Amino acid sequence: MFNLVKPAIEYKQSFIEAVKEFHLENQEHSLIISELEEDFDKLVRKYQNLEKGIGLKEGYVPETRLWLVEENEFIGWVAIRHSLSESLMKGGGHIGYKIRPTKRKMGYGSKILELALPTALKLGIKEALVTCDDDNVASAKIIEKNGGILENKVELSDKLVRRYWIKI
Repeated sequence: MFNLVKPAIEYKQSFIEAVKEFHLENQEHSLIISELEEDFDKLVRKYQNLEKGIGLKEGYVPETRLWLVEENEFIGWVAIRHSLSESLMKGGGHIGYKIRPTKRKMGYGSKILELALPTALKLGIKEALVTCDDDNVASAKIIEKNGGILENKVELSDKLVRRYWIKI
């Protein structure tokens, strides 16, 4: 059984293993293994503060970060942004998600987005903007499976980005 949970210390080891997988793909460089091993609570507090809007960088908005877990194993994360800044309106959207590499192509991407939508609605988001790179066919299918309607494609940082809206 899998579900969305708030980040918590009980998922530390599994989360760190996932970060190692992301690093092998040259992703998630802001997460440093030695720092996570030394003080995992710091990461949990960071996500709690992001949700409350505490300590946000310029141009950032509050976001709720949730983890998809199955039998206490970290599968992936979803970030639900409470509002859209100008840059998020162009390319980041309300909802972003990532599945650990060893768990891809198993239906988790579709499930994490499906499970995130009720939380977005509770935050007052009735239509969620969800984006993906134009060449990310798997993510486009996930968004479309969850009701995403393609509005347009925009060029951002030398890449084409698809912008979808999901009515919740």
